Amino acid sequence: MESNKQYDLVVLGPTGYTGRFCVDHIVKNFPTNLRWALAGRSLSKLENIAKELKNVNPDRADPDLLAVQLNREELHPLVQKTRVIINCVGPYCLYSTPVIEACASNGTHYVDATGETHWVKEIIGEYHETAKANGAVIIPCVGIESAPADLLAWATVKRVREDLSCHTRSITGDIHDIKSSGASGGTLSTVLTFFENVPPSEMRKISTPFALAASAPPKDIPREPLLARLLGIRSVRDLGILTTSPSGLADMTTVHRSSTLMPEFYGPRFYFRQFLRARNAFTGFLWHYAFLFAVTALLVPPIRTLVRKYIYTPGTGPRLEDSVNDYVEYRAVATADQDTPKPQRVLGKLRYQGTMYEFTGLSLAEAAMTILENEEKVKKVSRCGIVTTATLGQEFIDRWDKVGCHIETHVVDN
Repeated sequence: MESNKQYDLVVLGPTGYTGRFCVDHIVKNFPTNLRWALAGRSLSKLENIAKELKNVNPDRADPDLLAVQLNREELHPLVQKTRVIINCVGPYCLYSTPVIEACASNGTHYVDATGETHWVKEIIGEYHETAKANGAVIIPCVGIESAPADLLAWATVKRVREDLSCHTRSITGDIHDIKSSGASGGTLSTVLTFFENVPPSEMRKISTPFALAASAPPKDIPREPLLARLLGIRSVRDLGILTTSPSGLADMTTVHRSSTLMPEFYGPRFYFRQFLRARNAFTGFLWHYAFLFAVTALLVPPIRTLVRKYIYTPGTGPRLEDSVNDYVEYRAVATADQDTPKPQRVLGKLRYQGTMYEFTGLSLAEAAMTILENEEKVKKVSRCGIVTTATLGQEFIDRWDKVGCHIETHVVDN
């Protein structure tokens, strides 16, 4: 981790709901010789966070506190003295494009927790080549959207390669079980901001599974049966009855970016789908159409105005005491690319006990540390630019495992 830069990492936006989970994780778990800082627009808020962190771990040296506005004049000097930026400032489409520009231009690595596919598509178009030329590894979507689906898919592909000695034809994944105390104000604000700022024409551009792909999709993509598309449900072996996932499109676009950035690993015909497990066909059908109705309703400005009156304000969210039983389990079934009537399969599972925001905070921190400790390997595997969590590979999964996020994979019998 030796470097002549002043900071190993800087957390931008530590006073927000997710940012606080991230810095708590750093203070509790990371080496005490880490050179780091907290950065934000309000120095007084940063000072308050620093005092609270001191109570979390009194033996740890205080981080530096840096007042910075999100503009070129102040961001460029900040990133020039930093190895990795952890960005917790959302909605990202409103505030964080200048952060991407600064990191891409100066070769500074970066991670964030966005789930804003339209914004990710925009920054890829604007800054991918610049970041690649300057050796910056920029990884959006490192939180609950879409790191679990991305890393579980990577792990199942790895098992197919190691045990079956072939590429992967397809993966079907799902959120298999979940208990959540609810969304934070920042998340809900981001959803509303999306509907307020993205015109329908742009929504259509990101509504395909390969919207973020680094190359053209395979020519022989499997087609879903008409009945499954109409009813919103399908039955998948090893997973059960599946329906529409609210994060499904974000997860699919991310995984397909991974597969097209690393085609030699996934294979030339790889295809990924992501769903939500339903108790039965009827509840899956109801959920699918309730979700479509909610999305349609949010297109109407007066309804968005009404919703804003009843959600958490940005920076706040569910109380920790209401989240003690939160958990999530993802599953994925990978089908080997074998020219046989019954190709072999690999089943993967990911489990995490805790809040989704705690998971996002620790994922951001552990991704940053993975880059710091394996910088040259990450740059070689990812080839730099705007990439995905899958490019962090087994080292990231191993770090997850030590902090409570467990992935397992195995070949299943036909």
